[in-house]
Amino acid sequence: MTQLAHDRYCDEIAHQVEQLRAVVTSGADLSATVPTCPDWSLEDLVRHMGGALRWVEALVRTRAQQEIPEEEVPLAGGPAAQGDPAALDAWLAQTGRLVVAALREAGPDAKVWAWAEPKSAGFWARRMTHEITIHRADATLAAQLPYEVAPDVAADAVDEWLQIVEWAQRTRPDKDTEELRVPGRSIHLHATDTGPELNAEWLIELTEEGVAWRRGHEKATVALRGPLVPVLLAFYSRLPLDSEELEVLGERELLEFWLRRATFG
Repeated sequence: MTQLAHDRYCDEIAHQVEQLRAVVTSGADLSATVPTCPDWSLEDLVRHMGGALRWVEALVRTRAQQEIPEEEVPLAGGPAAQGDPAALDAWLAQTGRLVVAALREAGPDAKVWAWAEPKSAGFWARRMTHEITIHRADATLAAQLPYEVAPDVAADAVDEWLQIVEWAQRTRPDKDTEELRVPGRSIHLHATDTGPELNAEWLIELTEEGVAWRRGHEKATVALRGPLVPVLLAFYSRLPLDSEELEVLGERELLEFWLRRATFG
């Protein structure tokens, strides 16, 4: 499946960091609970996301060939001051500059440890693009702010999540992944607000051999329809299926079954 260019991922990480900084400095309550990650406050979420970016920066900059413990990454936990939006914003700004510079300098093919293939800087550019894209949605929900994502990034986020599910079935089978082997059942995702050039439709087949998927408009056991961003957020369990922007046609139970089990990454 075609991915975005490495520079596009780097640009998007930089953009998403700026958007997340805007949430931090919006006056939002940093102690507010994140509805979609209820174990975290908004500040916890921002520190988690910035820490993940710092960790990836260390991996890529050093061309690490094995995992680096997070406690060995300088400032991975964020600024010492708690509840200080200015300190959190400054830390996040520096984090974004560091990780984007490391990824650009490395290029997509640099060999770097990763938990899945390809073990390269390109893997991390794509993974961090979608990690921050979705966690920014969490942050905007906590801050009650609007949320948008570029269509090419949103569509690639769906592709990548499906590839993660495929990878988990192959390499880390467990009860949830094994239960996704449901011959004769399929899911169709259909973005209703994009042009044919993006081809923002997916058919996901739950076969005995494992999950198989492809882009395109095809009949399925259940379909999830709506604008691309709500479809993306529902697919990542960030938006309820009964949201007014969405329409579920067919066996809703199958879609709910998928969302309960396809929770890797």
